[in-house]
Amino acid sequence: MAHVPEREVKLTIPMLQNMELAASKTAEAVAEVMDLGEEKTAEVSMALIEACINSFEHSKSPDRQVYITFFLKDDRLEIVLRDLGTGFDPNEVEEPSLDRKLSHGARKRGWGLKLMESMMDSVNIESGKNGTSITMIKYKNKTVEKSVSVEVEE
Repeated sequence: MAHVPEREVKLTIPMLQNMELAASKTAEAVAEVMDLGEEKTAEVSMALIEACINSFEHSKSPDRQVYITFFLKDDRLEIVLRDLGTGFDPNEVEEPSLDRKLSHGARKRGWGLKLMESMMDSVNIESGKNGTSITMIKYKNKTVEKSVSVEVEE
């Protein structure tokens, strides 16, 4: 297979209702260019929607923007989503539990992160007082062991 030069697509969206759908449509178009296939495209789209919604709801970003870069590589799609919010410690997000949700009836947090991790091959979260950056990777042709990493800035 011939080497394809790295390409990137940049998208900035405002933190407004339903704007995560603009990010999702862009992800679907990028996935189509890469010929990721229907299932992987749907997984990328869903993971990105969750990342956007988390940023909208929790970042407290003063500029109310989400910055997304799609890196189209030979073997994978890398998506980097950034906000300039207050940051968070992903290690302090309670592991979601269906039993706890059903027994308490209240909406519990952490499901978005769990969904991103389950849909993507790799998820890396870096967060601190200057914002949060989430890097998500979906490999094109191979099945890889999933990885999740977290870095918290002091």
